[in-house]
Amino acid sequence: MKHTNPWNMWSRNTALPSLVIAFWSRLWLEWWAIIPITIAIFWTYVNPRIFSKAKTTNNWASKTVMGERVWSKINKIPVPYHHQMVPNILSTISGIGALFIIGGVYSLEIWPLMVGFSLVYYGKLWFLDRMVWLYEDMKYLPPYGNWLY
Repeated sequence: MKHTNPWNMWSRNTALPSLVIAFWSRLWLEWWAIIPITIAIFWTYVNPRIFSKAKTTNNWASKTVMGERVWSKINKIPVPYHHQMVPNILSTISGIGALFIIGGVYSLEIWPLMVGFSLVYYGKLWFLDRMVWLYEDMKYLPPYGNWLY
């Protein structure tokens, strides 16, 4: 339930830019770039673990996490038809964006990086919004109802 803390959800959005800046720093720091890279990787690892359980889950950020949990159980508990395809499309969009980011960081070019960031964040935030909708549609089922407090 620590993931349902809104601070956790919003601060996770800093992980990708931190990693990109750290890897980009090889341009001016050369081998010393290992320091910001290590810090960025550490931040990505520690971020989901440093926040306490949410005081309430009755907010958009918490419901994104609960919706992701519902989505992860799709093989055991079916979700409504209108939720079955869009999350996969949005994940694909984010994945394509990640490829642009990797290419931009590798080649040290801004345009693929900006395209990549746009696709990753557009896809991920829309995906999260769909997860809230999914949770709202599924919260009345017994395994999910007690998640809201």
